[in-house]
Amino acid sequence: MKWLILLLASGCAAASLLTYLRAPDYMWTWKLAIAVGEFGHWFVMLPLGLALLAGWTTTGGCRAVTLALCAVAVAGLLRPAFGAWRLAGDLPEKMHAAFGGPDSGAGAFSLRRLYVGAGTPRVAVTTEVFARPDGEELKLDFYAPPFAKDTAERPPCLIVIHGGGWDSGDRMQLAAWNYRWAAAGYAVAAVSYRLAPRSIWPAQRDDVLAAIAWLKANANRLGLDPARLVLLGRSAGGQLATAVGYGAHDPAIRGVIALYAPHDLPFAWSVSREDDALNSIKLFRQYFGGAPDTPGRRALYAEASGQLQARAGSPPTLLVHGVPDTLAWDRHSERLTARLQELGVPHYYLRLPWATHGFDFNPDGPGGQLAGYAIGEFLAAVLARNPPGPRI
Repeated sequence: MKWLILLLASGCAAASLLTYLRAPDYMWTWKLAIAVGEFGHWFVMLPLGLALLAGWTTTGGCRAVTLALCAVAVAGLLRPAFGAWRLAGDLPEKMHAAFGGPDSGAGAFSLRRLYVGAGTPRVAVTTEVFARPDGEELKLDFYAPPFAKDTAERPPCLIVIHGGGWDSGDRMQLAAWNYRWAAAGYAVAAVSYRLAPRSIWPAQRDDVLAAIAWLKANANRLGLDPARLVLLGRSAGGQLATAVGYGAHDPAIRGVIALYAPHDLPFAWSVSREDDALNSIKLFRQYFGGAPDTPGRRALYAEASGQLQARAGSPPTLLVHGVPDTLAWDRHSERLTARLQELGVPHYYLRLPWATHGFDFNPDGPGGQLAGYAIGEFLAAVLARNPPGPRI
């Protein structure tokens, strides 16, 4: 029995280290990192129980080692909740400094919500069809806010672009978030786009632009404000959000939100490997039809790079990224942050020290709560009819 307890304590301690360190380049360790980072406040019951068992059933060195391992596990599993609590303290002030806007008074983090959740409200969802540039059809899911349509007070629209390495994923990804944003009063459009390798860049950009044009053209029927749009993308969708948001030069795009995404594709290629968790070299070859040094491809990599497309006057930007992200290096968000700072573009980078790729899988977890708060404050600020400037 004592050896089984010791083995389980060792496993808990090893797993808890994923809140400090990048997971090894395997998909299962990445998924484990999501679990311990965003559900660790539940899993902490296991090492606590093992510690109690060790205290009752073991003695001497075995007990000491087991208790030490359990202490490591408890500390690691609770690190995200404690870290979120600390970051939440000055997050409202930082968001207001970056984007202005009224203080919503909402809390950025709640320990109670970790365990009871906030629920997923239900709103009306319709599947719509829009034409891509070649005339073929794509679909989007439209989430209507549960308020009466008032021509004078039409809601702004949040356009959600899914991730998936450009060769997978769909518009129904993490749909619980879409329900929450719609329930908060925003129209939400989760859009589809063509996938690699069948379609290469700029097909994906053109599809997102086609979705934007369709939403504007159908604004009266849908009951949304076509002059107040925000793009939100995760991972590969975050790359599309910044590339389209900065490259379109469309005043209706009032803001861009990118979660754990690359934004300088030549740089991303330079730090990618075939043996990483995603085989990133393969993904880039599929997305662009070849490497950057392939004739005619370098310009495509540059076009797809929000960091290279950004200019003074680009839309305000919210970036969210976890430090130990296995699939997309947090350096991508750091570099875009530095570029936006140089250009004087209003921005904020929410850096989560424990979170990995896809941490927002749990909207009520430590990272999910902070990201949800930051996104809510960002939307309120940039989608105001007369958005305030950042506080200097």
